[in-house]
Amino acid sequence: MISRIDLRGNTLPEGGALRDLLPRAEFDVEAALEKVRPICEDVHHRGTAALIEYAEKFDGVKLDRVRVPAEALKEALAELDPQVRAALEESIRRARIVHREQRRDAHTTQVVPGGTVTEKWVPVERVGLYAPGGRSVYPSSVIMNAVPAQEAGVTSIALASPPQADFGGLPHPTILAACALLGVDEVYAAGGAQAVAMFAYGTEECAPANMVTGPGNIWVAAAKRYFTGRIGIDTEAGPTEIAVLADDTADPVHVAADLISQAEHDPLAAAVLVTDSLALAEAVEKELEPQVAATKHIEDRIKPALAGRQSAIVLVDSLEDGLKVVDAYGAEHLEIQTADAAAVADRVRNAGAIFVGPWAPVSLGDYCAGSNHVLPTGGCACHSSGLSVQSFLRGIHIVDYTRDALAEVTHHVVTLAEAEDLPAHGAALRARFGWKVPQK
Repeated sequence: MISRIDLRGNTLPEGGALRDLLPRAEFDVEAALEKVRPICEDVHHRGTAALIEYAEKFDGVKLDRVRVPAEALKEALAELDPQVRAALEESIRRARIVHREQRRDAHTTQVVPGGTVTEKWVPVERVGLYAPGGRSVYPSSVIMNAVPAQEAGVTSIALASPPQADFGGLPHPTILAACALLGVDEVYAAGGAQAVAMFAYGTEECAPANMVTGPGNIWVAAAKRYFTGRIGIDTEAGPTEIAVLADDTADPVHVAADLISQAEHDPLAAAVLVTDSLALAEAVEKELEPQVAATKHIEDRIKPALAGRQSAIVLVDSLEDGLKVVDAYGAEHLEIQTADAAAVADRVRNAGAIFVGPWAPVSLGDYCAGSNHVLPTGGCACHSSGLSVQSFLRGIHIVDYTRDALAEVTHHVVTLAEAEDLPAHGAALRARFGWKVPQK
């Protein structure tokens, strides 16, 4: 059901050589880019008419308009199962607690007497959020995108989610209900690359956004790449990943359950166990069989995901080698199930989010830990962070110098400008002092 990669008995290679030994899903955004280009440009030129046409072509629904009526949001919330509503409200509450603490205040540094640099943080003006609606419905993704944007102070927030034939061409009602709970009242029935294009270019119904965030399929990822530079993006999210670093203290029942929990997302989802315990590896392999048989989405998601090239049990000689492997892998979600798990987690450098010990499974982070589940995939955790309040803020430096403070440093500026053969840079300062360089 799941393959093994045995790295025992040899010195582990460094950097890219080690990464090349590890499992990873194929996710060719560059190839998809050429297919989304004409869709994006069609939306650019035809706006809402193009979105309506693509909804019929890709989603099997015929729309009269793309914007979701306010009445539909109210109705979805009114009809929401009370237990689901309570769970969503608790998820929102916990996410707000964490993300509110991420706010940044302006800070002024006095560089020299009379010379200061202030860094102030300004939210982007308008963001477009994307909530997937393919194999599963993700109201949790609405929360994970909207809460940090709201806590950052973004004043204009719109959301797009694919239209659903089963719901009269509207996005899934649980998505709509989550929007209503969050106070997001600008919602569009649009999916895929065309939704990203709607936010990037704007249409008759939708004003253009400064930034687009949220997970999606390869077409969404390709559209984000296409528009990078025109709009800000969070990340080109690929298939979801879990890596578990475990030793012989881990419970194989827990480990197997957690691997399966991510495999049920998608046939390309990655489930990786890194361990120095052959006994644990064998116990997990044995435990996967009955747990998979007892769950849902077996043939279309879980089995292909576990059997795919992106999933494996990686055997290493030691926990030290295991740390090298998970740092090279850079998992979206990394669980540490070892003795003294907190100390081990503290040594990890590359992960989207780290889950410490047996009582902090990834599923908790997906919904109610308070953390954000929009995280870098495909090894991008080596250089990128998950979604947060900071994702929606821009740092702006404000430089304020007096005449005396400028005079004191002018000779350095003139010297550096001449060293770079940019004499007009120095002249801009000299002009302020009668074309002379002030004496120190």
